[in-house]
Amino acid sequence: MNEKPDVSVIVVNWNTRDELRECLRSLHPSHHPGVQMEIIVVDNASWDDSVAMVKREFPEVKLIENRLNEGFGKAHNRAAYIAQGRYLMLLNSDAQAHPGSLKALVDYADAHPDVGIIAPKVLNPDGSLQYSCRRFPVYEAGLFRNTFLGRLFPQNRFVRDYLMTDFDHAHTTEVDWVSGCAMMVRREAWQQLGGFDERFFMYCEDVDLCWRAHEMGWKVVYHPEAVVTHAIGRSSDKAVNAMIRQFHRSHRLFFQKHYARRLPVWSRLLIPLGLWLRANLLVARNYLIALRLKVRGR
Repeated sequence: MNEKPDVSVIVVNWNTRDELRECLRSLHPSHHPGVQMEIIVVDNASWDDSVAMVKREFPEVKLIENRLNEGFGKAHNRAAYIAQGRYLMLLNSDAQAHPGSLKALVDYADAHPDVGIIAPKVLNPDGSLQYSCRRFPVYEAGLFRNTFLGRLFPQNRFVRDYLMTDFDHAHTTEVDWVSGCAMMVRREAWQQLGGFDERFFMYCEDVDLCWRAHEMGWKVVYHPEAVVTHAIGRSSDKAVNAMIRQFHRSHRLFFQKHYARRLPVWSRLLIPLGLWLRANLLVARNYLIALRLKVRGR
């Protein structure tokens, strides 16, 4: 009887063939000695030859081919259903696991059975730090993050607190939530939580999962002895305006699910309105930029 793997690595792909290739190469067993793993790729109806590439170059990978783009959360849930590992390692297709990173996560999780979710340090392709562990969002941070107020007050404490920029990111610590670009979830925790809430097509499903983990008594831990490099947005950049709308829709859903009942009525009305307005302003700005470039190109 075959022994079940330590880790089931789940990679959801949408039109990132070249990045997916590098991601899968980073998962070669020679880079992760001491860990038994299986790899599951879920392709969300790509048209860039991703599926053919996986079949041709990585025949050992379990491949799920979706006819439609089911979104980030639902695709992971589909893979988790067939996964055999004691842990589920969720890894973006535009991310690469550094050698030994899976072993570091598994060893820590094995030694700390109260940890339900554990995540590595995440770096940008240039080697700089990516703020992948954060505190739960508050509306003040939303007012200043990626807005004109943020440009006026770049050192405001609300965004600093949200991104944990004052934390040195050099030691293991419990955190509110970690990015779904690279997170390991204990199978028992995943099953207890029921996986991702599939109402989140994309964005905030990781925040929601960690929120519910805390409610269930599981710890969420950032563990920098494991390292992943992540090139943000290689999929989402292919549909920028649609992703802007999805981003704000997911934040509105998260607000309504976890915050709304605890806030006064005016907040329940004003915050969703602010998210709607912010999304439409960003989309309008992108359309104007595209129009200007088109006019200049004539």
